[in-house]
Amino acid sequence: MGASLVRFSRDTARDVKQVARGFRWGRRQQVPRSAEPYVVKKESSVFPTKWARTPAAIAVREVLQKGALNSVLRFEVNPQVSGLDSLRKVHGPAVIVANHSSHLDTPLVLCTLPDDMRRKTAVAAAADYFFDTWWRATASAIVFNTFPIERRGGKLSATPGDLLADGWNVVVFPEGTRSPDGWMERFRMGAAYIAVEQGVPVIPVGIKGSFAAMPRGRGWPVPGRPTVAVRYGDPLYPAEGESARDFAPRISAAVSALLDEEASTWWEARRRVAAGASPSQSGPDAARWRRVWASTTPVKPAEQKRRAWK
Repeated sequence: MGASLVRFSRDTARDVKQVARGFRWGRRQQVPRSAEPYVVKKESSVFPTKWARTPAAIAVREVLQKGALNSVLRFEVNPQVSGLDSLRKVHGPAVIVANHSSHLDTPLVLCTLPDDMRRKTAVAAAADYFFDTWWRATASAIVFNTFPIERRGGKLSATPGDLLADGWNVVVFPEGTRSPDGWMERFRMGAAYIAVEQGVPVIPVGIKGSFAAMPRGRGWPVPGRPTVAVRYGDPLYPAEGESARDFAPRISAAVSALLDEEASTWWEARRRVAAGASPSQSGPDAARWRRVWASTTPVKPAEQKRRAWK
């Protein structure tokens, strides 16, 4: 009698497991994807950010950027800024384009721009990352004046053109996402398209050292207050009849020249530009660890100028 009961219990448990595997409790049925009915994908709603550019929000952001953000940034890293005189050549709104390898890049640009320009600057941010939750979207919109831009599929929000038409500058990272190893990735045509369509200049920015200071995967800069260089270049204007496809390489080359200038000197970099021999900023053709090692070379602080008179 005992043996029969044990056998019955064992067979029952086996049957239950087999049924569970067949029906996959709580999961979808095992139907081939090709046989599933077609369902139109529901479009996600766009998080509104117009409120972040109201006078009240601008006043709050001024306190946050000039106070907390600027203080924390300069406490954790040592920004080394050059080329601000190039910004005097811009009259009106512009598209600010920079290479992107760290979450430090946005605060670095905002905290190094002249105050009058910074107050009228908005930042394009990935909708699928910064606007996936209401709290992250609200925080980024109020602190950085971000607006959502769709990077998957190459679609752009209509907001950049609206902002430029209203006199706002727009920060765009044409690589679409942070570099995985610190080297510059291929520039997409979004920034060039916006500039050509709106007839506004592009301000190239070269950022060097932000990957070493806060590489991808870190939530806070590394200790030691590393130096990060931010170099602004002369504005680029789309030529008459120039397409976004032709303008985009010029933007990428300008950012590359700024990074080369930061690694050498202005004169040497200009000579290489004139000779068409500017070094590629896409990094060495080597293993991933070697590329990361090369891109994390510390940025040397600028030497203090000698005084003519003591």
